[in-house]
Amino acid sequence: MKYFDSHAHYFDAWFNEYEGGADALLEKIFSENVGAIVNIATNPENLKECIKQAQKYEKMYVSSGIHPEDCLYIDDIDEALCEIEASVCDEARRKENKIVAIGEIGFDYHLEDLTDEVKAKQRCVFEAQMQMAEKYGLPVIIHDREAHGDCFEMAIKYSNVVGIFHSYSGLIEMARELIKRGWYISFSGVVTFKNASRVREVLASIPLDRLLIETDAPHLAPHPNRGKMNHSGNLEYTVNMIASVFGKAPEEIAEITYKNAEKIYNL
Repeated sequence: MKYFDSHAHYFDAWFNEYEGGADALLEKIFSENVGAIVNIATNPENLKECIKQAQKYEKMYVSSGIHPEDCLYIDDIDEALCEIEASVCDEARRKENKIVAIGEIGFDYHLEDLTDEVKAKQRCVFEAQMQMAEKYGLPVIIHDREAHGDCFEMAIKYSNVVGIFHSYSGLIEMARELIKRGWYISFSGVVTFKNASRVREVLASIPLDRLLIETDAPHLAPHPNRGKMNHSGNLEYTVNMIASVFGKAPEEIAEITYKNAEKIYNL
C-alpha cells in the first residue's frame, strides 16, 4: 500500500530536528509506504528549495505559488509574482522542474492584525495567481483559513480554473458546489482529531473520486502524534480514519486517493 501526499512542505526548518534532516527522512518514507509527494512552495525563495529537493526523488513534484501570509512580508510583490509566473510559463522548464500546480494560494484571515488593507493585498496576489492558472492551464491549491466565502467567490469567478481546497475546513454545501465545478477536496490529519467531528461529517459527504489526502507536513500531525513534527509516513493514521468513515479498507482509500492525485496533477 502506497500513499500520495498531495500537500507537504519539506523545505521547512522543522525537519532539521530529524537526524540527517529532510533528505534522510524522505529517503526513509519513500522506501516504506509513501509513493509520491507534492512539495508546496509558499514564496519564490522556498520554491527554489522545493525544486532542488524534487530533483532528488523520482516521485516528488512541486507546486509554485505565494501563500497569503507570505505575501504580506514580501517587499516587492510584483517582482515576486513575476518570478512565480516565470516558473510556470514555459512548459519545458515547468516539466524539467517538475512543477504540476500553482499554490498554495488563497486567503488567510486568522491574523491578529487583519485589516482591509491586508485583505486587499491577499486578494490582489490570489487573483494574479488564479489568472496565471487560467492562462497556463494549471490546477491550483487553495489555502482557505477562516475565509470560506471569499475563497469560494474566487473559485466561482475563475470558472475555467480547478484544483484542490487543501486541509478542507468549510461547510458541506460549499464542498458540494466546488465538486460540481470540478474541484477536489483534500483532508489532512485534522480528520483524526477527537474534536473534529464536523470535519468528519463533511468528509463523509465527499464523493470518493474527488477525495485527496495530505499531511501539510511538518504541520497538522494526526492523532496520536498531534503537536509533533508531521511527515508523509503519518498518512497511515489519516487513511485509517477516512477508511472507517466510509466503511472501506485502508488499501482501497490509499489506491483511490493516489489515482485522484495523479489525475488532478496530470501525472
